[in-house]
Amino acid sequence: MNEGIENKVILITGGSTGLGAETARLLAGRGAKVAVAARRKDRLDDVVAEIAAAGGTAKAYALDVTAKDQVEAVVASVVADFGRLDVLINNAGLMPIRPMSEVNTDEWDQMIDVNLKGVLYGIAAALPRFLAQESGHIINLSSVAGIKVFAPGGTVYSGTKFAVSAISEGLRHEVGEKVRVTSIEPGAVESDLKFTTSGAAAETVLDFYKQAIPAASVARAIAFAVEQPDDVDVNAIVIRPTAQQF
Repeated sequence: MNEGIENKVILITGGSTGLGAETARLLAGRGAKVAVAARRKDRLDDVVAEIAAAGGTAKAYALDVTAKDQVEAVVASVVADFGRLDVLINNAGLMPIRPMSEVNTDEWDQMIDVNLKGVLYGIAAALPRFLAQESGHIINLSSVAGIKVFAPGGTVYSGTKFAVSAISEGLRHEVGEKVRVTSIEPGAVESDLKFTTSGAAAETVLDFYKQAIPAASVARAIAFAVEQPDDVDVNAIVIRPTAQQF
């Protein structure tokens, strides 16, 4: 167990696989009550079953983060089921890599809807509750591509992640001393994110991810931010494989 994590109610979007699922398992193992949300309910149920088998507490919620009403409804359900919400981890994201010259506006829309609007909808649902209870922690998953443009191919993805980093910092300024805000900015991490690229760049992306670190490495960074005393706000963590130059 962990004094800074134990009994906190933590909602993780994109919690069915990869980084989200690994973070859920780690935080539950340290005593948190974990709510995992994603579109694939069957995979969520598997994560919850694993956590329960290990003696932890977790519940699954079907969620499409691009639907504002669904995000609000899931946050309301978590509060109803657990009595409160202490931490929101905006983890859902996708990363289709493609040159802008191919003008795939469908992929641009998807990245803006999931990576950017999904984060904003999460903030919109959680922040009023955090301000009312005078405590809370919003953790947004940005990327090293949110501090350095990943081009060619990742220009729009970088645009969404730069926005997440900027929103995190602006939110920190606005919320006052009772609510904490953290931007987690990983490099190559073993997850399903690498499979969201199709077309000519897919092989390049998979090759880049051969240097990836385990999702557990980033989960530990998230746990570090969560476990700090209430008057300590870890604002940003950049974490890369040692082999990664970008």
